[in-house]
Amino acid sequence: MTPTEWAIVALALVGAFFAGVASIGIVRLPDVYTRAHAASKSDTLGAVLGIAAAALAIQTDLATIKAVFLLTFMFLTNPTAAHAIARAAQDQGIEPWTAGDEEGES
Repeated sequence: MTPTEWAIVALALVGAFFAGVASIGIVRLPDVYTRAHAASKSDTLGAVLGIAAAALAIQTDLATIKAVFLLTFMFLTNPTAAHAIARAAQDQGIEPWTAGDEEGES
């Protein structure tokens, strides 16, 4: 395998790992604030690494330019959307989860 192929495989695997971590975080975390954090950080990184792997694999000028625009768009919109979701939750009066919110505690 060439170094480019190794880079493609590495980017795709690391991207899949972070996307998986984001998915687990969205399912397992207790409230909207922590879920938004998992979605904005890990999912953005996973998607960006996957797009970078695709751009390296395709290796045409137009596809690479489109991938760079898509990467920029992802970096700008995903964290902004997560912030907007957290702000909307705060405006609705949703309280953040705390350690005292465990079931069975009074």
